[in-house]
Amino acid sequence: MQIEYKTANESAASGADPSLSIEEYVRRERAVVWKLDCFIAPVMMLLMLISYLDRGNICISIFYIFYVLAEFPTSLLVKRLQYNRVIPCITFCWGLVCMCTGFVQGFPSLAVTRLLLGFFEGCLFPSMTLFLCDWYKREELATRISFLFVASALSGAFGGLLAYAILYMDGVAGMSGWRWLYIIEGIITLGWAGICLFVVPKNYETAYFLNEQDKVIMRCRAEATAAYSGGQGHYKWKDIKMAAKDVKSWIHGVIQICVVTILYGFGTFLPIILKDGFHYSTIQAQYLVIPVNLWGAIVYGVGAVLSDKYKARFLSLIISAPFGIAGYAILVANSRHTMQPGIRYFATYLISTACYLCTGTNIAWLSSNCAPDGKRAASVGILLTLTNIGGIVAGQIYQTNSAPGFVLGHSWSLGCLAFAWCGWWVVLGIYKQRERQKDRALADGNADVTGADWSDRAPDFRYQF
Repeated sequence: MQIEYKTANESAASGADPSLSIEEYVRRERAVVWKLDCFIAPVMMLLMLISYLDRGNICISIFYIFYVLAEFPTSLLVKRLQYNRVIPCITFCWGLVCMCTGFVQGFPSLAVTRLLLGFFEGCLFPSMTLFLCDWYKREELATRISFLFVASALSGAFGGLLAYAILYMDGVAGMSGWRWLYIIEGIITLGWAGICLFVVPKNYETAYFLNEQDKVIMRCRAEATAAYSGGQGHYKWKDIKMAAKDVKSWIHGVIQICVVTILYGFGTFLPIILKDGFHYSTIQAQYLVIPVNLWGAIVYGVGAVLSDKYKARFLSLIISAPFGIAGYAILVANSRHTMQPGIRYFATYLISTACYLCTGTNIAWLSSNCAPDGKRAASVGILLTLTNIGGIVAGQIYQTNSAPGFVLGHSWSLGCLAFAWCGWWVVLGIYKQRERQKDRALADGNADVTGADWSDRAPDFRYQF
């Protein structure tokens, strides 16, 4: 692997400037990546944070119906329609719907706003994921996708307190506090949509934060990853068929249903679990949510960096999942409330250790192992479409009438995480088997797969696991 890395750097350095040394190229590339982390990643993080604040915890199952339907077509169309147009437009639409939720009268109109909110937010995550894939190399991707889930963790940490504070506006202008919550969050989203028009670049050639030297480096990076993330998003049925016929798209997708059930169940209902299950007050529950989610964000951030550094997707997943399994086992065993609250609260930290890292790394693992660009977009679309079935399930297994034990929700989540843990071993076996087939093809001199037939199944494409 070290030889391949050095050869790639030599090639890139000569492409940027024939007189440029490898060391100087690497230094400049690191500076460019740092700029991307300062100007690209924060924009995506704020979008993720705001979207999690806006969705709330009412009508969860209704919300995810259109969310599921929106993700696959968005994955195929967003690059062609251009990210700098689609992302601000989506943000404006969901901000408008969120604000209008504050004025609904009756359940039918509330259900309509939740369906529309689900559709527009369903367009967002594949847009952000594929946008990051176009700006970063695949060995940099896990860390950057982690930024999105760190933002969702921060939303879980502080969103409840924000909501609690806004609810004190109850009665202002003759409106209930919950109406003000949606109106204010909607206005914030509309404001950020306007900012996104200026801060989401069309491409690196027009990016306001890159100078000419930076753009030279970006051109070299683009050439090095052209097979993986090049093109203008004009995909063909062949790309969709390649993704649909590849078993790894579906196995990663089914696993994602399981881990997202945990993420949405835990992230959305943790304040309720703490309040009703642990018998804390509402404000106590909101305070106690903060360190749990911050811990999950820290663990995921560290885990994602190590995953990229050592290209060890499988190891980070297989180590972290048992912590979550142990956490849910404690909560299930405590269905009769015989344990001290401190032990039960400690279990939520164990769950937080697993839920964010497992969800984001599974997406990054599939994304980094799909090529060409069209197949990757379709594969990610399949995974994300399946993903949010977990959101529908999470809304059903954590019912208010199952308090204070929430036995069904905790037991189901435990089983999901155990299933995912087993599934990752299957995925590893598939990747290793394919690598052995590629090694045999290289040894036999059958490695010449170019042009329209090239994909991640070609012998010269090496999987990361």
